[in-house]
Amino acid sequence: MDQVLILDFGSQYTQLIARRIREMEVYCEILPYHRCPVDQGPWKAVILSGSPSSTHDPEAPVVPWPSWFERVPVLGICYGAQWLAANRGGSVARSVIREYGRAMLKVEGAAPSPLLEGLSEASQVWMSHGDTIVQIPSGARCIASTDTVKFAAFEWMDRPIYGIQFHPEVTHSHEGFQVLKNFVLKIADLQPTWTADSFVRQAVQQIRDQVGDKEVVMGISGGVDSTVAAVLLHQAIGERLHGVFVDNGLLRLNEFHDVLKAYQDLGLSVRGVDARHEFYRVLAGLTDPEAKRKAIGAAFISCFEKESGGLPKVAFLGQGTIYPDVIESVSVHGPSATIKSHHNVGGLPERMKLALVEPLRSLFKDEVRKVGRALNIPDALLDRHPFPGPGLGIRILGEVNAESVALLQEADAVYMEHLRRSGWYSKIWQAGAILLPVRSVGVMGDERSYERVLALRAVHSVDGMTADWVHLPYELLAEISNDIINKVRGINRVVYDISSKPPATIEWE
Repeated sequence: MDQVLILDFGSQYTQLIARRIREMEVYCEILPYHRCPVDQGPWKAVILSGSPSSTHDPEAPVVPWPSWFERVPVLGICYGAQWLAANRGGSVARSVIREYGRAMLKVEGAAPSPLLEGLSEASQVWMSHGDTIVQIPSGARCIASTDTVKFAAFEWMDRPIYGIQFHPEVTHSHEGFQVLKNFVLKIADLQPTWTADSFVRQAVQQIRDQVGDKEVVMGISGGVDSTVAAVLLHQAIGERLHGVFVDNGLLRLNEFHDVLKAYQDLGLSVRGVDARHEFYRVLAGLTDPEAKRKAIGAAFISCFEKESGGLPKVAFLGQGTIYPDVIESVSVHGPSATIKSHHNVGGLPERMKLALVEPLRSLFKDEVRKVGRALNIPDALLDRHPFPGPGLGIRILGEVNAESVALLQEADAVYMEHLRRSGWYSKIWQAGAILLPVRSVGVMGDERSYERVLALRAVHSVDGMTADWVHLPYELLAEISNDIINKVRGINRVVYDISSKPPATIEWE
């Protein structure tokens, strides 16, 4: 399979480059710059990402130029272009004024470079750099400029090596996708073979090769990732997959029964476990978010071990790990500082002496949904919003108990119903209600009330790494607020969260 290697120098946009290439149905992978392969392997083209660093920094990210780079097309983006210029004999200087934002790209020369073929004479691009290339290497020529950047794009005249100062992967570069398509599909001549159907065929065979005649146990949550992974495993090994769906008492209203029924309709062998009281017991008295997450994780391990203990032939643990999780674990600077414990339960494979089988670890979230549709999984499961592993346990700020869970379940159900009925549910990446540890004074039926406050959250995102709050219509928010306060006894005030990520996170805890 034709593949593109993206070397990550630490840019916030690196994942976006990969997503754009995947949209062309071409497979690509991201590796940190310090893990640049010495040998070519399967790579048919290389992209060097941007970086927050300057080439003049003493600890600027650099990579030795492997000999195989001379045999494949190479594209440097922003810092990648500056590194290309500096590494190959050009020069880079600190800009007098840092260029950040929109600029108009002007294609140079009578005939455009193959990289810029099909672009308008003046094309809006997005700049984000503090350094400027002041001299391109010998043997290279300028192919585009802006009013303030002389060498906005350049190419070697005798080989397919290119540098561009702008970011083609962001939507603010109006014709940036065309630039990437020119590089991947025309210059590198890669074939669009990375389709959902081809992935299913390859993944099924890989699972069979890995698992052999052994059996797999998997904790299934009802979420998109675990559902698609389970159906893929089932297609590969059939009844040798054993699913465990734990009701931790922190699911949405009626979710346990609805999801179990959906799994039965898919032909999956899934054991439903009612462990609500055990989870409420370990959460009693806990208010710190990390303490709650760890207690929920430990309770899940205990429950999962107990339920899977009667499966002596199991040798593998199935997980719905996806590519952003993998990228994070091998990022430029290593795993990021812990903002919050990940909902995946660590330590389980080691404790149970199981090997991992992760059929989705090369996919982004939108690709997971495409694979799910190729597997004929119903839209009702595939289009579900992401839901945190600790569930409502981290959407109830403060202590979690059966009473507060029931209150939030009712309010959340009203919120979701309004979003679905109004058509907004399908436009939103993730939405949910948060029960606050705050009471407020209200007037209900001419009587004074002193009840809980509920916050509503709705965000747009692509992969959860960044997110913007959704501008729901005031009229819809008014209807939702009125309905919750009228129907859910114990809540007398509703507020709407208008924070983006960063600086806020999507979940409150």
